[in-house]
Amino acid sequence: MTDPVLVEDCAGYRVLTLNRPDRLNSFNEAQHRLLKSAVDHAAADPACRAVLLTGAGRGFCAGQDLSDRVQGEGGDAPDLGRTIEAFYNPLVRAIRGMDKPVVCAVNGIAAGAGANIALACDIVLAARSASFLQAFSRIGLVPDSGGTWFLPRLVGEARAKALVLLAEPVKAEEAERIGMIWKAVDDAQLMADAHALCARLAQAPTYGIGLAKRALQASHANTLDQQLDLERDTQRRAGVSADYAEGVRAFMDKRKPNFTGRP
Repeated sequence: MTDPVLVEDCAGYRVLTLNRPDRLNSFNEAQHRLLKSAVDHAAADPACRAVLLTGAGRGFCAGQDLSDRVQGEGGDAPDLGRTIEAFYNPLVRAIRGMDKPVVCAVNGIAAGAGANIALACDIVLAARSASFLQAFSRIGLVPDSGGTWFLPRLVGEARAKALVLLAEPVKAEEAERIGMIWKAVDDAQLMADAHALCARLAQAPTYGIGLAKRALQASHANTLDQQLDLERDTQRRAGVSADYAEGVRAFMDKRKPNFTGRP
């Protein structure tokens, strides 16, 4: 059997590929466990300064494999909250909490939890043929994996409600236009662009990027005064980092900086 998650080390970044193409990379328990472990290892590895998440085959991720739901005792209906608590929530928290950038390359359908895991990433590229679908209402469920949190913040409440209630697919170019993702690119160019972006991020000041990522995420819950204080505190930390010192030296020397990602 092939591994349901492939891990590849590149120069300064790591590629994590969902690898159940016959099931459109829908999640079963084995894939959940391997992906969460791979994300945790990438977060802890100082040699890894960016992560690229993508899917094998013709789709990114079709969400939950409904044939692999955790069943209740005695043939009772499955406890879907248990699945979310055990797998989806820890994965989303790990992606959002990683102090390095996570790029997602959506190469086909991203449906249900698959769409929302993509939206949990920091920068999302999508092939023009790709689409995003909040499929939950088609089977009587509500969005999970952060969908009810990400969507209103990305596209506004009115669009978020329509996308959830109507469960209509959004093509990549439309997703870019409404601010759901960063960019739609030609299908043939998707992975080359994603690798180039990660290679660029792997040479960036990783420590400062991690601080900026946390500050941006905190802004949703903060008042302006709280955010100003947070900016002050994070800037203080960034200002004593090795990368900041190198950035200033490089600017004064009129050369390209050699960032190491160290605090």
